[in-house]
Amino acid sequence: MKPFEGMCAGEESQVISGPRSASSAGILMYRRVGPSLEVLLVHPGGPYWRRKEDGAWSIPKGEMNADEDAEVAARREFTEETGVALAGPLEPLGEIRQRGGKRVVAFAVEGDVDVQTIKSNTFEIEWPPKGGRMQTFPEIDRAEWFDLPLAHAKILQSQRPLLDRLAERVGQPGARRAP
Repeated sequence: MKPFEGMCAGEESQVISGPRSASSAGILMYRRVGPSLEVLLVHPGGPYWRRKEDGAWSIPKGEMNADEDAEVAARREFTEETGVALAGPLEPLGEIRQRGGKRVVAFAVEGDVDVQTIKSNTFEIEWPPKGGRMQTFPEIDRAEWFDLPLAHAKILQSQRPLLDRLAERVGQPGARRAP
């Protein structure tokens, strides 16, 4: 896996500041590979997540604006994080609450993306903290396709129910990791 280069030259980065939204929306893309189901997960970029692996991956998602439709927000965030615009219908997976209390409204879509072509947007933070220097990082530093048992180990614990819901929806057993 190689890190993404971020957005193309001349594109603006996102600066994180101000109050954070209590709601996010995202999309769990899946594909069928023979008898198996694989899901696309993204690894958060930036220094806080650099060495975290199991339990650190996520569906592509992001904050919803006030009064924004969840499907519209999910499509926008998927495009911002992957560089891929989705046109097909989305299947609702319901909502979950993340550990910090944030509500995530999730959708599923069947599709296939070459993870080597994904280009993420960027964000800017002061790094190191109180160092007086702003640095830019990709919002996601890599994406990968995982079968359901491995995805269950990689994804944030609070998002694991989304894998189970997807497996039920498409009739694919085995989202849970073997004991």
